[in-house]
Amino acid sequence: MERTLSGVGVLDKSVAVLDALESGPLTLAELSAASGLPRATAHRLCAALEVHGFVTRDHLGRFMPGPRSSAGDLAATAAPAVASLRDQTGESAQLYVVRGDRRVCVLAMDSPHSLRTIVAVGAALPLGVGSAGRILQGATGAGGWVASVEEREKGVASVSAPVVRNQRVVAAVSVSGPIERLSRVPGRRFGAAVVSAARAIESALDAGT
Repeated sequence: MERTLSGVGVLDKSVAVLDALESGPLTLAELSAASGLPRATAHRLCAALEVHGFVTRDHLGRFMPGPRSSAGDLAATAAPAVASLRDQTGESAQLYVVRGDRRVCVLAMDSPHSLRTIVAVGAALPLGVGSAGRILQGATGAGGWVASVEEREKGVASVSAPVVRNQRVVAAVSVSGPIERLSRVPGRRFGAAVVSAARAIESALDAGT
């Protein structure tokens, strides 16, 4: 991507790091290649940006946007609604955004059940597979939600709804869990709750504008 340079070297390099991380979590080697910066420079900038909350690390130690980035702001704003969805349904709830050709989990609230779906924050999953992936590609059912059964993982069902701002889908909020609890028609049970969570997130985003 063509970048406009400010002439302030450290700022331009920091922006190059943040731009590279928009595609999803990256190892240091991947970040160096994507940003065009030497590994030592990329690492030094990431360490500084991490202190200020613009960069964080996922469960694999890869660099990803932090809580002060746009994805981080979205996750912080959505957290109460996603927690409420988890509590209301008793199942794991997640928030996904598009990063390049993948969907990335930016927020996850795990079910209290011992048998549950666990998606780590920072996990990059395929678009087009699973209800959240299809939502982020523009699919929406008649009830405002999309359900999936064993599309990405055997024994797992999910229901997702779009979070929309300015007529654009900015995220997908989901609830997922074992088929034995969600059944093979999970939308009948949790579709309305997921749509309600999406509307709550949109209201929270509007209130923070």
